[in-house]
Amino acid sequence: MSELEKFSVYAKHLKKHLPKEAFKPVPARLLGGLAYLCVVVVCFLMIGLFNIHPLVNIIFSFIIGASFAALGFLGHEILHGTVIRRAWLRDILGAIAFWPLSVSPKIWRKWHNLTHHVHTQHDEHDPDAWPTLEKLSKMKVVRSVYRLPLGVRAFFAFASLSIQFSAHSLKMLVIYIKEFKPKKQPEVLLQTVVPWASWISLLFIMGFEKWIFAFFIPLLIANFIVMAYISTNHRLNPLVPVNDPLANSLTVTVPKWVDVLHFNFSYHTEHHLFPGMSSKYYPLVKEKIKKMWPDRYHEMPMGEALKALWKTPRVYFDQNQLVDPYGNKAYGSLGHGLNPKKIRTTRLKKK
Repeated sequence: MSELEKFSVYAKHLKKHLPKEAFKPVPARLLGGLAYLCVVVVCFLMIGLFNIHPLVNIIFSFIIGASFAALGFLGHEILHGTVIRRAWLRDILGAIAFWPLSVSPKIWRKWHNLTHHVHTQHDEHDPDAWPTLEKLSKMKVVRSVYRLPLGVRAFFAFASLSIQFSAHSLKMLVIYIKEFKPKKQPEVLLQTVVPWASWISLLFIMGFEKWIFAFFIPLLIANFIVMAYISTNHRLNPLVPVNDPLANSLTVTVPKWVDVLHFNFSYHTEHHLFPGMSSKYYPLVKEKIKKMWPDRYHEMPMGEALKALWKTPRVYFDQNQLVDPYGNKAYGSLGHGLNPKKIRTTRLKKK
């Protein structure tokens, strides 16, 4: 791969070829959020007020879970300021959209906007980056997990997608709440506690069985959908010392109707180039990138990306290699020899 470039270099060249309206907020995106809220309320009422067969309730659970995930994608967009620019309204709407996933908007902005986006795939500073072989050697519990065969690890890793987003967001709360001023910390904490309290209260209102269908199963489904995207955003890419979105990010392709339902969340490289732009315009950005830097741009079908994740480990060596430490095998990363259609391995050459 050619020498890394900062994201600002790409953005500067691309901006000349994009319309001015692409950099304005798009409040109409909120209509999609309102539609999802209505769907969730109707499903809650159906589960709560009627004694429906469990198989029908499972269908409602999937609809609610898919709506929870979509609201999370909208919350992500809102908190980047691409829907509403006014800070207080942005945070209120972001909190509502993230309510099903119980994420504090202030923690999200600190963790995602101000840290992950600034230090994407940096082995020390990105809170979402996977560990290096050196770091793994110092993590006794995690190190023992990597003694399992890769296929077994992959199975449990994919199963854990159903809880990963919730678990990681709570971890981020513990880490980043310390960086807020003491007077602000109670507010930040409440932004997480209040949504969780509301969902626990729903348990006593609905009863355990109906609550399982109305919230617990949907939360697992929402986690899985969200993490199916997040796990393909960067986990096949190399670690990088320079924040180069064409090197450290992957855009996945899904059917057009899925992009509509998910607010174009699949366009992840485009998002890292222009996080302050509404995802409505990302197809246009993609078109320009592929004309200007076709050899640098990474994209693949979602299914293919998930298969590649299944077949490769999540530990880095020399930044550009994914390694199976106990299988003593090395795999390329995107831009460094990884062919998703035919995964090849080499012997791990430790220094």
